Amino acid sequence: MRKVMIGFVVLLVVGAILYFRFRSSRAPIGVAYAGNRDVTLWSSTAQVREAVAMLKYGDRLEILQRSQDEVQVRTAKKVIGWTEESNLLSADVWEKARDLEARAAVSPVEARGHTHAISNLRVDAGRDSPRIQQLSKAVPLELYARAVVNAPAPAAPAQSTAANAPPAPEAAPPEVKKEDWWLVRARLPDQATVSGWILSRFVDLDVPAPLPDYASSAGMRIVAWFELARVADTPGTTRPQFLVVGSRGPEGQPCDFTLMRVYTWGKQRERYETAYVESNLCGTLPVKVTQAATPRSDVTFSFQDSSGGSAETRAYVMHQTVVKRVREPGSSPSRRKNAHG
Repeated sequence: MRKVMIGFVVLLVVGAILYFRFRSSRAPIGVAYAGNRDVTLWSSTAQVREAVAMLKYGDRLEILQRSQDEVQVRTAKKVIGWTEESNLLSADVWEKARDLEARAAVSPVEARGHTHAISNLRVDAGRDSPRIQQLSKAVPLELYARAVVNAPAPAAPAQSTAANAPPAPEAAPPEVKKEDWWLVRARLPDQATVSGWILSRFVDLDVPAPLPDYASSAGMRIVAWFELARVADTPGTTRPQFLVVGSRGPEGQPCDFTLMRVYTWGKQRERYETAYVESNLCGTLPVKVTQAATPRSDVTFSFQDSSGGSAETRAYVMHQTVVKRVREPGSSPSRRKNAHG
C-alpha cells in the first residue's frame, strides 16, 4: 500500500511538472503590451478567480488564446493569466507609441498644460484612432504640435414612419466642424512619460500670469508662449520677457496662430508692456527660439508663415526690449507694430 501511495505521488509530481512545462512552452499566437498603468492578470475567466500578477504599462506579453473579450497571456516571467483585451496594446500600436515618444523627445516644447478631465491619448489625431492610454485628471502635459481634423458628424434626426406623414424637406448638408488636437507628452504619477494625440478641449494651458489678462484684452486665444530673456527688476530678482502667439475665434482654424505679441517688463511702471505686435499671420508651429549666449546678446526666433500664399520663414531679433524682423531679399513687407502700453 505504501509503495502504491509513493507511486501515486510521483505520478502527480511528474504530471504537474509536465503540465507547467507544457504551459510555459506553448507557442504564442501574438504579442501585446500592457496598455494601462496597472493591469491585473487573473487565474481564469470565471467570476470566482484570483489575481496571479500585476502588470505595469509597457510590459511585453505573449498572447496564448482569446475568449470573447478576454485574452490569456504569458509574461516575461512565464506567469500565465487572463485580462480584458481593452487593457492591452497591439504590437503595431505599441511601435507607433514608441515613435511618438521619440518624436517628442527631440521636439521643442510649444506650451505646457494639464488635463482637466479624463482623456484618451491616441496614436493619431482623431477620435477613431487607436487609444494608447487613458489619462486621469490633472496630468501634466508638454505640448509639441497641433493638428486639425473633422469633428464627428451629429446624429441625424429620426424621421417619422407614419403612413400619412408628409415627406421631409431635403435638408442642407450639415456644416463640417473642425476640432484641434495636440501631440503631447504626459508625465504620469510614477514619473514615467507617454506621448500621443489628445483632444485640445481636454487640455488647460498653464499660461504664466499676467499673460492671460493681456491676451484677453487683445482678443487673443493663446496657443503657445516662450520665454525670450530675463531682465533685472528689484535687486537680486529678474523678470521674464515673453513671446506669445495665438488666434482669434474658435478651434479648428487653418493656421496654428495668426497673432504675435512680445511682452517686456517695464521696471519704472512695474508692469508688463507690449513691445511688439504683429497680426494677419498664418504661422505654423514650431516657433524656434535661440536664447542669448550672454546677458548682452540678442535673442532670435523664427517660424514658418503662409500668409502670403506660400510658406516662408519669418525671423526676428530682440535687442533688449526692441524687436525687429530680419528681412530677407524677396520677403513680403511685415505687418507689425512696435508698441508700449
